[in-house]
Amino acid sequence: MNPSERIDELIAKLADFRGKTLAGIRKTVLAADREIVEEWKWMGSPVWSRDGIIAVATVLKDKVKLTFSNGAHLADPQKLFNAGLGGNAWRAIDFHEGDKVNERDLKNLIGAAIQYNQAKSKKKSAASTRGKEHKKKKNEAKK
Repeated sequence: MNPSERIDELIAKLADFRGKTLAGIRKTVLAADREIVEEWKWMGSPVWSRDGIIAVATVLKDKVKLTFSNGAHLADPQKLFNAGLGGNAWRAIDFHEGDKVNERDLKNLIGAAIQYNQAKSKKKSAASTRGKEHKKKKNEAKK
């Protein structure tokens, strides 16, 4: 079973507000960018990635938690983050029964997460290239 099918199965199993909430989150995440990849990790968590992990969904007894792995580095002008606010890296949005998924603002936050991942990826790539060039010059100097 592929990750998308596993997420479908999880949503179908949740007969209460959590299934509808997770379905709404998923729809919004996937609509934010066509290149987002769905994954299934950590023994049953939907994960969405593009150039790195964007967010992980966790279904709990009384809520659905959407955790952004680099949320502390993202601007959140609409104050969507309501959990994990003291952490150095992640931030989360807890959706309780009756809460609505604000599609526009969530898409903007996902876009910011993608931009952060891409910038971080470019920095790593540039550092790797500089390291390789330095090593090459060092080897040439030995000759």
